Amino acid sequence: MAAVSGIIRVMEKAARKAGGRLRRDFGEVEHLQVSRKGPADFVSKADQIAERTIYDELLYARPDWGFVMEEGGVIEGDAGKPRWIVDPLDGTSNFLHGIPHFAISIAAQEPKLDGSGWGEVTAGVVYNPVTDETFWAEKTRGAWLHDGRLRVSGRKGLSEALIATGIPFGGHGDFSEWTKIFAAIGPQVAGIRRYGAASLDLAWLAAGRFDGFWESDLNDWDTAAGCLIVREAGGFVSDFRGRSAPIHSKQVLAANDTLHSRLHKLLAGAIKA
Repeated sequence: MAAVSGIIRVMEKAARKAGGRLRRDFGEVEHLQVSRKGPADFVSKADQIAERTIYDELLYARPDWGFVMEEGGVIEGDAGKPRWIVDPLDGTSNFLHGIPHFAISIAAQEPKLDGSGWGEVTAGVVYNPVTDETFWAEKTRGAWLHDGRLRVSGRKGLSEALIATGIPFGGHGDFSEWTKIFAAIGPQVAGIRRYGAASLDLAWLAAGRFDGFWESDLNDWDTAAGCLIVREAGGFVSDFRGRSAPIHSKQVLAANDTLHSRLHKLLAGAIKA
């Protein structure tokens, strides 16, 4: 087991503190489903409270770091210092409908040495408040679920592979492109799943529960932690052209090395057609 560093402890503490409140709020959603107003306003407030809790905890621990947050936007820190990338509630629609599949995602990103922008993500935590699972990784130190080492699936054949994806919705994403990719990949694999929380999809891929993942039109806070966790579990993450970057959001394709190559060939052929 790898010793848990101070940075991971800070991130997990913040996630667990916010997660406890989300778990309690989630218990209220079922009762709100039958109300005239519905739970949407309640969930929006829960999201904001979770983000504020995480912000306060991380700011206390690292007062000179900046933030990129889903609700709060970009908050600059001291020049040359890292920044936090935070999604306080990934899977909001699941939460809203009483589906127990959502997560908190926190990542730490380093500035480039030449000062030209932002570089590598060096630490990430994805926490599921319902199952109390903490997926975490640090660059070069591996990926972990609590104190157990994570490895991506060793499956090599597409016919055995279970693939996760995100389906375009509500004006987000390119449904025509997704349909072409689905048509190319679907007949070749054992199954395709859409659970509605990209950070958990990536964490589950790192844990070997999924064998591959693709999605587009995400945000940095959806994938920053998850991409690192997959890579540290021995997986490959790229965009749809096969290019690698510290964070993939607009296009994400992830799997083990063999399946990544095979999925990329199918995907690239589909979007060229």
